[in-house]
Amino acid sequence: MAGSSSHHIRNICVFGGSSPRKEKEFLGSANHLGQVLAERKIHLMYGGGSLGLMGGVAITVFLGGSQVLGVVPEALTKEDIIGKIIGEELQVSTMYDRLNAMFNYVDAFIALLGGLGTLEEIFHISSWAQLHIYHKPIGLLNVNGFYDNLLSFLDQAVEQEF
Repeated sequence: MAGSSSHHIRNICVFGGSSPRKEKEFLGSANHLGQVLAERKIHLMYGGGSLGLMGGVAITVFLGGSQVLGVVPEALTKEDIIGKIIGEELQVSTMYDRLNAMFNYVDAFIALLGGLGTLEEIFHISSWAQLHIYHKPIGLLNVNGFYDNLLSFLDQAVEQEF
C-alpha cells in the first residue's frame, strides 16, 4: 500500500458484509464506491475475499487499477468463508490484529452495509476515535436508510451524555 498523507486520502479501509446478497441496489452501491476509489487512485484495504459487498468493492477497485490489500485472520483462511482474495493478501493471527493492521495503514474508514462483523468494526474504530487514539475520518454509506436506526441510537446516547 502506498504511504499515507495527512492532507489527502490515499489508502482507505472499507468494512461491509461478505455474505452474498440479493439486493442489487446494495451491490450497486459497493460497485459505485469501488469505481470512485479507483478513479481517484485511492488504494483499498479490506477484510479480504470476493463475496458480498466486500467482494464487489474489491473487484471494482482492482479492475479499476488501484491497489487492493485483503487482511485475513488465520481462522478465515482455513475454511472457504470469504471466497478468493482480490489483490494482495496479508495474513494476521486474530480479528483484533486485522483491525489494528487496517488502522495503521489507512487514512480513513468507510462502512458499507453489513451485519455483526461490520458493526463490530464500526464500533471499535469509533470508540478509538472517541478516546482520541487517532483522528481519521469515519463514514457510513447509508443506502436506503440502512443505518438510520443505528444513527438514531447514537444520537440518543449522545443526548443522554453517554
